[in-house]
Amino acid sequence: MHGMSLTSIPSRIVRYFRARSPRYLAGLIAIALSVVVLCLPSAYSVEAPGPTQNVLGSSGGKQVIAVSKGKTYASKGELLLTTVNASGLPGYPVTNAEVLWSLIDPHAVVMPREVVVPTGQTADEYEKESAKEMDDSQKDAIKAAKRLLNSKGIDVSSVKATMHVDDIGGPSAGMMYALGLIDKLTPQDETGGKVIAGTGTIDAKGKVGEIGGIRLKMLGAKRDGATWFLAPKGNCDDVAGHVPEGLRDVAVSTLDEAYDALVAIGEGKGASLPHCTVGTANEGEE
Repeated sequence: MHGMSLTSIPSRIVRYFRARSPRYLAGLIAIALSVVVLCLPSAYSVEAPGPTQNVLGSSGGKQVIAVSKGKTYASKGELLLTTVNASGLPGYPVTNAEVLWSLIDPHAVVMPREVVVPTGQTADEYEKESAKEMDDSQKDAIKAAKRLLNSKGIDVSSVKATMHVDDIGGPSAGMMYALGLIDKLTPQDETGGKVIAGTGTIDAKGKVGEIGGIRLKMLGAKRDGATWFLAPKGNCDDVAGHVPEGLRDVAVSTLDEAYDALVAIGEGKGASLPHCTVGTANEGEE
């Protein structure tokens, strides 16, 4: 058995490359540079359908909506808040290779990062902003839910509610939080045992606002078993023509409309509820 001196390895490498043509070496260098570039962080962000969460259930061992000083009622169905998984944002880097793969994935959306977040925003700033938006959304959801319940003659003046979901930020779960709190505080099981998803911001007066990534959220809802999807009227141009098969959308602009739709769905009377159509988002605007 013949040994090989380690000192001879560099010379063998040199002889190997000297025996190759310039075109071969140029191609080898190009491949190496391409691999390096693909591994570098990208200036783009990637969005895909994220997880859903039943606001009538628990997350991380805690009730998503915890109620004290008030009687609560169980539900046989589910109310799913929907999310988008986002990469390429501050604190969540994405490589050029991942971006290229996402470009051919029909369930992913690629956008320049500055379209999603302000240029120069740090990971800490992004986390704080998302947490504040979520906190404000939850407070408004509680106020809006109590306002609707009071209008129906249900005294909730002493009720205290807190909301908790792991690893979810932003304001887009507001409407589903409000519906979840209402469902918990009423003896009627508004879901009727069905799995109903939705999204939308909400203010203290119950106005439902549009959000981003709604097509991806519908895909996540369908994936996790929802058959109905409550969509903000302001998002209808993005919804129309893009509802996954087996999922029925309902356009809503206020919490009252969303609650009435929820009751109708639970009672099996949702067939006449309004679909999103192109142009619906601008109806009523001057």
